[in-house]
Amino acid sequence: MNASGNVNDLIAFFAVARERSFTRAAAKLGVSQSALSHTIRGLEERLGMRLLTRTTRSVAPTEAGARLLTNVGPKFDEIDAELMALSELRDKPAGNIRITAGEHAAETILWPALREFLPDYPDINVETVVDYGFTDIVAERFDAGVRLGEQIAKDMIAVRVGPDMRMAVVGAPAYFADRKRPRTPQDLTDHSCIKLRLPTYGGIYAWEFEKGGRELRVRVEGQLVFNTGPLILGAALSGAGLAYLPEDRVQRHIEEGRLVRVLADWCAPFAGYHLYYPSRRQPTPAFALLVDALRYRAK
Repeated sequence: MNASGNVNDLIAFFAVARERSFTRAAAKLGVSQSALSHTIRGLEERLGMRLLTRTTRSVAPTEAGARLLTNVGPKFDEIDAELMALSELRDKPAGNIRITAGEHAAETILWPALREFLPDYPDINVETVVDYGFTDIVAERFDAGVRLGEQIAKDMIAVRVGPDMRMAVVGAPAYFADRKRPRTPQDLTDHSCIKLRLPTYGGIYAWEFEKGGRELRVRVEGQLVFNTGPLILGAALSGAGLAYLPEDRVQRHIEEGRLVRVLADWCAPFAGYHLYYPSRRQPTPAFALLVDALRYRAK
């Protein structure tokens, strides 16, 4: 078996092991599932060991496969990064950039910047994957992620891409028609709150408050649970309960009287969104340009 064949087979294995799916890996590599399955079987036969455990519902690396993925996978990533860096020799920067971000960050930070950035660089392609979870950008092969500053691991390079933020607790006037407005976070126990489910751990997000150096996390109750901000906002506007959302997402509705804000004195500013990426990564020219375009510059 020649070296190029072995390399291609390893690339196929890494795709399946990372995607945990032959279907997704085949789509990513642009090959059929049957061809991909044949490639993996051939690699396993040459090595004389199973690399993947297959069931009707899932695919997972065996101990040998996990070792190969951990020890050899990063070296392939480094090679891929170096090949991408060769775009520096082109007249125009080029390349594909994958970014993971929460829905709010994608709407308020990434898209406004990309709308202005991309027309000047037609050979740069950017894929944004919306995810509320704390994605492992190395394992999932993202170039970068966007999260709140306090959520970023210490071994990452973090670049501020947005201003400080505040959250807001809001409800429709109709909701408050026969209810007292909460004066403290503890009063929320008497209210129907619209909850957010976090995908990473499958848990319900606890509302966070701070006043005079005192921090509180309140596990609210209510009939409704959603996993996206727009659905929570829509429910609040309809009078279904109280919502806890970024201030900029509800400000217009407050000003126009469709929502009433409460507990504003308990919603302190906090570090806004940051772009983060591995410290060992050698940025390509295309990625460096995008980072600079996203970099927050106080007005």
